[in-house]
Amino acid sequence: MTVGACDHPRMRTRTKVFLVDDHSLFRAGIRSEIADRVWIVGEASDVTGAIEGIQAHRPEVVLLDVHLPDGGGSAVIRAVAPDQPDVRFLALSVSDSGEDVIDIIRAGGRGYVTKTVTADGLVDAIRRVAGGDAYFSPRLAGYVLDAFAAIPIADVDSDLAQLTAREREVLQHVARGYTYREIAQQLFISIKTVESHVSSVLRKLQLDNRHQLSRWAAERHLD
Repeated sequence: MTVGACDHPRMRTRTKVFLVDDHSLFRAGIRSEIADRVWIVGEASDVTGAIEGIQAHRPEVVLLDVHLPDGGGSAVIRAVAPDQPDVRFLALSVSDSGEDVIDIIRAGGRGYVTKTVTADGLVDAIRRVAGGDAYFSPRLAGYVLDAFAAIPIADVDSDLAQLTAREREVLQHVARGYTYREIAQQLFISIKTVESHVSSVLRKLQLDNRHQLSRWAAERHLD
């Protein structure tokens, strides 16, 4: 992980960006193209380094590759988003696969652009995501609309709807038979946090124990 520019007063007026990509030459290229318009506070080449760097630098926007050596960009989002809800994630990938786009959105990403984007287009996307908008390359926006249009309204479970995204994720791991320690490792959170989420889920679903929770999830094919 490499630390970005110093904390100069002029830099504080720019959008704080953390860059995640496993290709050093690509990261260098991004820096050379947009570093005069955004504040790149740090960078990382893998999931672990990204999580640590984002937690340390607290950027406004994380520019995130979808495929990384030790996991995907969605793993970074799921690990960071619950504790840093103000950090927004913009995927920047060579992939224009609908599956990759939907995976990032379901994890909590706010946008997705391909690496064919121009420097001006990328800076615009970063600023819009930082401002709270969602942003997708025109071709990719169709994947998002199609994915949500394909979800029948009748399939929305009212009990499941009351759970947060992280609680549903923990619930799915419980349904698959993972121990609390294994869930913590998979989601990059502490065992205590897993226990807290499970307790919250049990309370919301009015269940008494993990056995009932596993059966409830299995009945709904959440595994």
